[in-house]
Amino acid sequence: QVQVVESGGGLVQAGGSLRLSCTASGLTFDTAMGWFRQAPGKEREGVSCITWSGDAPYYADSVVGRFTISRDNAKNALYLQMNSLKPEDTAMYYCAACVSVAGLILPSSVARWGQGTQVTVSS
Repeated sequence: QVQVVESGGGLVQAGGSLRLSCTASGLTFDTAMGWFRQAPGKEREGVSCITWSGDAPYYADSVVGRFTISRDNAKNALYLQMNSLKPEDTAMYYCAACVSVAGLILPSSVARWGQGTQVTVSS
């Protein structure tokens, strides 16, 4: 049974930092992996995507310079370091297999979703 687990979310003041983690059982992160987020009433947005080798990560324009994606293949883990958080970063964050197409970060055809981790940034 595949289970994806995101963690590390929480409530933080604007300007603060959080580090999200993602692990999975029954599933190996042997492809590009990324982070997605969805705020209430909004569509899901691709935040960042990183290849299996870890080079050339992609970021949404809204998080460039503030977020850093990384992965540890030995641990089958994906991370997102979020600095200088803004209220507009408030959302449920998910990790899943990803692709980058025409500048957009999209879930791949093999994406599997967990329950997500809530990030709330207060002003």
